[in-house]
Amino acid sequence: MPDRLVIDLAMLPEEGKQFTGELPPEVFDLPPGDPVPAGPLRYDLHVQRFGSELFLTGALEAPFDFTCVRTIHPFRRTIRLASAPMSVEITSEAPLDVSEILREEILIQFPADPVCDEADDPMGCEIDSRYLAVDKPPGDGVEPAPPRDADQRWAPLDALKDLPRDES
Repeated sequence: MPDRLVIDLAMLPEEGKQFTGELPPEVFDLPPGDPVPAGPLRYDLHVQRFGSELFLTGALEAPFDFTCVRTIHPFRRTIRLASAPMSVEITSEAPLDVSEILREEILIQFPADPVCDEADDPMGCEIDSRYLAVDKPPGDGVEPAPPRDADQRWAPLDALKDLPRDES
């Protein structure tokens, strides 16, 4: 699997050419954490030159592992673009690497608040009622909150509430 999609402008026919293939997940170059690429970036594109512009149109898709903002459960969602139009300015006649524009088209489709009911295999996306009980008075019929040490991902935020307040 090639690690870049490079268009050789000298070999591109006037009527354009179809490019189909995959780029490795490393093309996304995301920091460690969430989301995580779960497979290659697949493309099926028609590429054609019009003067000093290179136009790419076609389908893109790539799977990612997200964490649900409601349930904190991991899930997989494939970002799919059925007809993505892209344009690249041609500044020289050298072969043109269009991998970055494909990467960007996928990344801008990331959900702002990923939820597991939008997964490839949708799950029930309901907040555990125990988490709703954190600030509720006892005796309201809601199950008690889980122990503080159950999920350490929230520990840095919990520590903020214990900081002294500036009353000035």
